[in-house]
Amino acid sequence: MGPFFLKSIDASDRVKDAEYLFMLLDGVVEEIGEKLIMQVVTDNASAYKAARKMLMEKRKHLYWTPCAAHCLDLMLEKLGELTQQKNALQKAKKVSNFIYNHGWVLELMRKFAKRDIVRPAATRFATAYLTLESLSGVKEALQRMFVSRQWNSCRWANKSDGKEVK
Repeated sequence: MGPFFLKSIDASDRVKDAEYLFMLLDGVVEEIGEKLIMQVVTDNASAYKAARKMLMEKRKHLYWTPCAAHCLDLMLEKLGELTQQKNALQKAKKVSNFIYNHGWVLELMRKFAKRDIVRPAATRFATAYLTLESLSGVKEALQRMFVSRQWNSCRWANKSDGKEVK
């Protein structure tokens, strides 16, 4: 019948070790029925890889596939460690965080850019690149904002972090 979502398990209070993950995955296979499942998709963390190995030893016909989004996120994380990338991403994060941490500056940015920018998230590295792309899309508006009369007369224009972000 095709893929479908069965359930979600809140395991936030548990250590994510291979044994625990295997128990959860194997329990789902048991619940649905081994003959009705052919593929399991998880992220690429080492505990999931070890759980995969245990599950595939027990359930010989199952295929395991790493989550494509997680794989891409890991690749972007590695790229972000390169000096040039790292510097650009840190600057983008600093600009975005400064703007969103100061309501008046945020409203001024929205006035000039006519839209919001993507904010970096702690959990997914891809958002750092989305933030960089988003800032690039409003680059000219931000440049106009930082040389505007409104910016130059605001209190943030004379503070060290405001000068740095400008």
